[in-house]
Amino acid sequence: MKRLILVLGDQLDINSAALRHIDASTDEVIMIESQNESNYVWSHKAKITIFLSAMRHFAQDLIAQKIPLTYIKESHLTIQDALRQQLLEKSATHLVCTEPGEWRLKQAIEDLACELNLHLEMREDDHFYCSNAEFRDWVADKKELRLEYFYRYMRKKHHVLMDADSQPIGGQWNFDDQNRKPYSKKGPGLINEPLAFAVDEITKEVLAFVARQYPAHPGSLDHFVWPVTRDQALAALDHFVNERLPSFGMYQDAMWKETPFGWHSILSTSLNLKLLNPREVIGSVLNAYQKNGLDLATVEGFIRQIIGWREFVRGIYYLDMPQMAQANFYAHQRALPNWYWTGDTQMHCMKDTIGQTLKHGYAHHIQRLMITGNFALLAEVLPQQVSDWYLAIYVDAIEWVELPNVVGMALFANGGRFTSKPYIASGAYVKRMSNYCDQCPYKPEVRYGEQACPITTLYWNFLIKHRDAFNQNPRTRLMTANLSKISDEDQASIQDHAKAILADLNAI
Repeated sequence: MKRLILVLGDQLDINSAALRHIDASTDEVIMIESQNESNYVWSHKAKITIFLSAMRHFAQDLIAQKIPLTYIKESHLTIQDALRQQLLEKSATHLVCTEPGEWRLKQAIEDLACELNLHLEMREDDHFYCSNAEFRDWVADKKELRLEYFYRYMRKKHHVLMDADSQPIGGQWNFDDQNRKPYSKKGPGLINEPLAFAVDEITKEVLAFVARQYPAHPGSLDHFVWPVTRDQALAALDHFVNERLPSFGMYQDAMWKETPFGWHSILSTSLNLKLLNPREVIGSVLNAYQKNGLDLATVEGFIRQIIGWREFVRGIYYLDMPQMAQANFYAHQRALPNWYWTGDTQMHCMKDTIGQTLKHGYAHHIQRLMITGNFALLAEVLPQQVSDWYLAIYVDAIEWVELPNVVGMALFANGGRFTSKPYIASGAYVKRMSNYCDQCPYKPEVRYGEQACPITTLYWNFLIKHRDAFNQNPRTRLMTANLSKISDEDQASIQDHAKAILADLNAI
């Protein structure tokens, strides 16, 4: 028997299910750098770099532990084709892997094993608190799929922020209403920056390769400071918990020009590459809460993102694929504006958010949901183009987490499968939560005309178009009530101006 153990670029955990019980006499690990993975969406240079550098560092860890390894660098083949070649050359009879984080790779590996008549052992990814089977069981008797119910289930099961009587500490499950404050009018003040990491020789080699191989890809390599090793990821976690977490909670939704990270953890890349385990992240936060008396609302808000939302969207992804990838509830068909790739727009909120994304490969959840996502929905952009953009442009984007967030949250493209309303807002929300509107040529309070904020115009146009559906939903009825206060003449002018904007999205 000859077993090949496939380790993908987002499975860099020495304790992963695939590497368990490895037998050095019969088993061999294979890792593949496939250029197809950088090209099937037009990936940000920093995203390519973080994957390749982390993979090469992890390969060194395997070698140090004397684990047999074949590492294929800079292959022009797809992962499937490179793997086929290795399986045949090595006369492998068994293929072992951890379940991939992308449906297309899962299908490709299963198809290859069938083609070559191999024994495939695709193991459950126990990096997560909740297995796919457990999530399906949880869903089975639910009339609605809502995060809040799942989050409570996870808190109870894993006894996170629960008292001795199995009740939530603080007497309530959710403190979200305390975590939505904007920065003061004077700005965020001094922010303890995330821990930055100097590039070593491995990363320098990768940076040079990416610059040479992908010169036309979006994004910059000049600001690459991401953790690419287990030790660096642990240091980043420690720094966040001790230096940044205390101020994270109330300002997690706030935005400010040239403030790309705010007080956010910036741990998503390390979690999604499996350099960090969510259990140790939550353990570290709980320890700081108990030792340092941190604000409960801050701690609960952060933990909800990890044990709640992150686990929830992963369960939804495997529950609803592959149909999720084609969801288009509103039948939107417009092309993504070119400036999503350049930031070259007059709208200051989009210019700053996309600018920092091109610079760092990062934007926080409100920038993704309520700036770039909100505009894409209001502008009636084809969901698949929007999803491809998010998957390409963010360093932490892996399809299991990216697609449900875009299709379900940002675009309502699956018709409310796990959300109770579309997340749309006018320029007034942007003004309230940021300073983006200062000196912007567009005015958030103006609904139509040359000075009108395109987000505001498209927001009211969207409400007019979907008035009946919004009026029937108790969570959106207030929006249509506000719409009824606008005269018929002004509503017609809004629609006329919206048509002009939608006719040439690249011009705004």
